[in-house]
Amino acid sequence: MHFLILGYDGHDEEASARRRQARNAHLEGSARWYEAGRWLDSGALLNDQGRMIGSFVVCDYPSRDALHAEWLDCEPYVVGKVWERMEIHPIYLSPRASSIRA
Repeated sequence: MHFLILGYDGHDEEASARRRQARNAHLEGSARWYEAGRWLDSGALLNDQGRMIGSFVVCDYPSRDALHAEWLDCEPYVVGKVWERMEIHPIYLSPRASSIRA
């Protein structure tokens, strides 16, 4: 099942420091998830001024429970409280969309 995860960064004074602190572990984990075929795409969420306000991930897990158990419950941006708020949406990923980076 495909999911779209939207993770919105905090707005407090320590928010950018938490992101910097968790970033390397997040990137190491993302490399593993891409290699395992779980992550299909990801990137930064930007506001209208082009400033990063969070992250998005398009991923493939057998269920919402598996999504949490295998990834989200140990994601450095979740554990490190970088993402203040998350939206998790089951999605239908068009076969055509999957070919954009091919």
